[in-house]
Amino acid sequence: MQKSERLTSLKSELLDIFMSMEVQEHEQRTRTAAQRHLRARRGIELHQEFQRLSRDIAELPEEELVDDAMH
Repeated sequence: MQKSERLTSLKSELLDIFMSMEVQEHEQRTRTAAQRHLRARRGIELHQEFQRLSRDIAELPEEELVDDAMH
């Protein structure tokens, strides 16, 4: 009987270790995905900002651009 209890305990412990490894891997994948999404969002925001600035500069009269460059 002791042998069977010990085997059951060992199986349970191995299952716990495996499950904790799975949880850690899932958490790491979740963190990596969140970082990837954040970088993508920042890239999109930067792209939109550059587009907006380009449009704003393009709308300025040529005289203002020359005056600003001289000062």
